[in-house]
Amino acid sequence: MIERLLEQARRRGAGADALWRRAERTSVAFEWGRLKTAGVTEEAGVNLRVVSAGRVGVAGSTAVDVPPDELVTRALAAAELGETLALALPPPTPFLQVPTHFDRAATASLDTLIGIGRQLAEGLAREGCQVNVTVEREVAETRVANTAGADAAYPSTGIAVSAELWRVSGDDVLALGDSLEGADLPGPAELARLVQSITGRLDLALTVVTPPDGALPVVFTPAGLSAVLLPVTQALSGKAVLQGISPLAGRLGDQVFDATFSVTDDPLAAGRSASRPVDDECVPSRTTPLVQRGVVERFIYDLETAARAGAASTGNGQRGIFSKPVVGYTNMVIGERGKGNGERDETLGGGLLRDIADGLLVDELIGVGQGNVSGGGFSHPVALAYRIERGQITGRVKDAAIAGNSYDLLKRIGGFGNDRRWYGSRSTPSLLLEGVSVARR
Repeated sequence: MIERLLEQARRRGAGADALWRRAERTSVAFEWGRLKTAGVTEEAGVNLRVVSAGRVGVAGSTAVDVPPDELVTRALAAAELGETLALALPPPTPFLQVPTHFDRAATASLDTLIGIGRQLAEGLAREGCQVNVTVEREVAETRVANTAGADAAYPSTGIAVSAELWRVSGDDVLALGDSLEGADLPGPAELARLVQSITGRLDLALTVVTPPDGALPVVFTPAGLSAVLLPVTQALSGKAVLQGISPLAGRLGDQVFDATFSVTDDPLAAGRSASRPVDDECVPSRTTPLVQRGVVERFIYDLETAARAGAASTGNGQRGIFSKPVVGYTNMVIGERGKGNGERDETLGGGLLRDIADGLLVDELIGVGQGNVSGGGFSHPVALAYRIERGQITGRVKDAAIAGNSYDLLKRIGGFGNDRRWYGSRSTPSLLLEGVSVARR
């Protein structure tokens, strides 16, 4: 299909690139510890982008028998209405191999996936608690090519396992959970750690204590860091720079954050479901340091944002079947992997609690993404947080909120925990920030 699309575009005087992707998804869900659904779906489609007379148009289809000339005609019609853009398609370039496909994950039977869900449901069973578990597996093939001669294809697998536990006692509703995500099937040890993560936090949450109040030290777990990191990741996107909403625009080479803070986009991380040898525009993948020891080094770009900014693509183009490519992150690494203050600490906070006289540990917030994200501000009620007193967790807090500004707080980092882990496509340890505003509600 891709060859015929590109040839048809050439004949009609246009440059073009195309992406074809087929994905088979298997999903297993347990509710109240019992199997509720198990099924398989399959999707395949092609996305075509043409460059004609300096204008760009896009068309897509999931029909297996769509005539190539029809798709090209639709893309050319869209280009007539598009903006003028000097979009240069990448030539053939060597790319690095990265493990994206694991046979154990691809060939696992439905019974195996159900067994994983049942193991978690049984391990999490607690009297008076509802346990929900989801296991999802994706096996995919991707190919992307263009009229400049670039062509790449790769298979991939992805496994996502999530579990949540609900407990209702009077007017107290407690919900907590955790997840695993990667390209390979999780082993027994990983599943056991997932159970321990949830049950350990449940045990600490059964005691409810009064929230602290004031400007305090707050430890953010890998799961709880989203509100702090969101303004920074948004600002490091070349699209935000072009839109004029990034506070980091014009700050390349400046020391903006604490010298211990680094951010890297790494599509070459082995065993991660977001890894890939090339992006969805046939640009070879590479590890891209965005912030190094507090200094802003670069922004992420796809071909379009790079063309508009007069820069080069960083290999961060992503696209669906019916949409034009957009810029997006792959695997985000916070801090420097392999660096820590000692052996791995499996306790909440990764060893950061011991010197805190009074503070908070935040594991989940409500309403992340709302508010003045572009300016760095956040203000959110806590969904799951614990009070720290004299270096120990004394219980769960309710009716509390935290607020602060990411750019101010990340200039004075109190420390990183020794509990680095992958949370979705983000690798990070817990993080201690000083002077976060904590208020009772």
